Amino acid sequence: VQLQASGGGLVQAGGSLRLSCAASGRTFSRYAMGWFRQAPGKEREFVGAITWSSGHTVYADSVKGRFTISRDTAKNTAYLQMNSLKPEDSAVYYCAAHYRGSFIYTLSYDYWGQGTLVTVSS
Repeated sequence: VQLQASGGGLVQAGGSLRLSCAASGRTFSRYAMGWFRQAPGKEREFVGAITWSSGHTVYADSVKGRFTISRDTAKNTAYLQMNSLKPEDSAVYYCAAHYRGSFIYTLSYDYWGQGTLVTVSS
């Protein structure tokens, strides 16, 4: 599985961005895809995840109500819509293919995209 994240950029606080994560190769067949982020000097943290077949989503409390994850199974692509962005949302955002275990742990994922940088200015 190869994952390609895109859509990052510079946005003002209160603005919006939509990230994409395209899975190449065979049809994405994993149970779920997750989104994580990592700010400078901090550990990579869970943002949210979506189950691929049913589209069920889970979110970290820090983004709940502001971020929305969706997927287009025909395009093998997941999306992270980020609204009401705050400076503390600034980070490199990664998508990852879920392997097993809890969605919130990085060890539950075995394939990662290269990351896309999101910078939110105040």
